Amino acid sequence: MREIITLQCSECKRRNYSTTRNKKTQTEKLGLKKFCPFCNKHTLHKEVK
Repeated sequence: MREIITLQCSECKRRNYSTTRNKKTQTEKLGLKKFCPFCNKHTLHKEVK
């Protein structure tokens, strides 16, 4: 039931990371603070398809 998702930087809109999430237990979109090498700082990365 796990699906692969892509995380996009909320500031520069670049897709930097990919991860998995369980569709049954996590129904809302995922948002994590991760390091963006293009912005050179920690920013919020949101789930995109």
